[in-house]
Amino acid sequence: MGEKQTEKRKTYHEQNYIDNTLKLREILKTLPPFAKDYFRAVEPTTSAKTRISYAYDIRVFFHFLIENNPVYKNYTADMFTVQDLERLKAVDIEEYQEYLKVYQNQEDKQITNTEKGLARKMSALRSFYGYYFKHQIISSNPTLLVDMPKLHEKAIIRLDTDEVASLLDYIEHGGDELTGQKKVYYEKNKNRDLAIITLLLGTGIRVSECVGLDLQDVDFKNNGIKVTRKGGNEMVVYFGEEVEHALKMYLYTTRKTTAPLSGHENALFLSTQRKRIGVQAVENLVKKYARQVTPNKKITPHKLRSTYGTSLYKETGDIYLVADVLGHKDVNTTKKHYAAIDEDRRKQAAGAVKLRDV
Repeated sequence: MGEKQTEKRKTYHEQNYIDNTLKLREILKTLPPFAKDYFRAVEPTTSAKTRISYAYDIRVFFHFLIENNPVYKNYTADMFTVQDLERLKAVDIEEYQEYLKVYQNQEDKQITNTEKGLARKMSALRSFYGYYFKHQIISSNPTLLVDMPKLHEKAIIRLDTDEVASLLDYIEHGGDELTGQKKVYYEKNKNRDLAIITLLLGTGIRVSECVGLDLQDVDFKNNGIKVTRKGGNEMVVYFGEEVEHALKMYLYTTRKTTAPLSGHENALFLSTQRKRIGVQAVENLVKKYARQVTPNKKITPHKLRSTYGTSLYKETGDIYLVADVLGHKDVNTTKKHYAAIDEDRRKQAAGAVKLRDV
């Protein structure tokens, strides 16, 4: 009698990887055939999500050529060859950079790019060209002759200490005055939403790491959660009493009384549809609550991460600890984000040393 095989449970991140890999294959069908070589080459050093972004960005480039370059006006994407890349001059790349500011996509929707979006698309094109140039498949690389868009530093937005307290208080008591259906909806989601936002503020984990958490990833014995970082590395992030209390409150109430849909039984945080909550849903609930407390600050889950990083750095002064806990591979990324705090410290130094007794 044959053994009954039980399929190993796929984690959120494993399923995500499968979904993204299949999605990338579909997008590659809309690109020139030679593009597959580039995506195969960058596979070991990039995530599936990054490759999808690159594929979309590079598709825009070929769409631009068909739309704006007379040589290619009768082309379809599959007609391009790798030699077409070296036929283009620096001026063509500059025209593309200008085009990216405002253009119609293939669904006839108007797209505008900010400095960051422009830089990302140009970076994707430069990487694409770089692969074929490095391997001597093409003899010229016009993207190297074009200046990359300048990125202006933006002020880092984060919550102040009193705003953090106000936000959590609002989630806990903001529905006290509500009545009827609104009150029912608020009460139904209050413990879940408080647990999510307390966890984000108390650990600095990314929103993708938060929604990927399974029940088995929470360890109350050591007060730690096992998260899967960008790049697939697993790490235990530890939390304090406030996070412990919020998680237990949610687990012993809302989560305990909710019957998850098939395939979502292991998910820590469930949506109102009883499925694993998604990134977009968490982003929406953070914005919804934050708007009530700090209407002049555009708060996202990433801003909650910045808030945690700032607090941890102010308390410890240890940039390497902050980098480790936030899961930054390069400490320079952390330094760049929290340099402003060092600036404050340097200002304090100005009055600390007295040269003469007055």
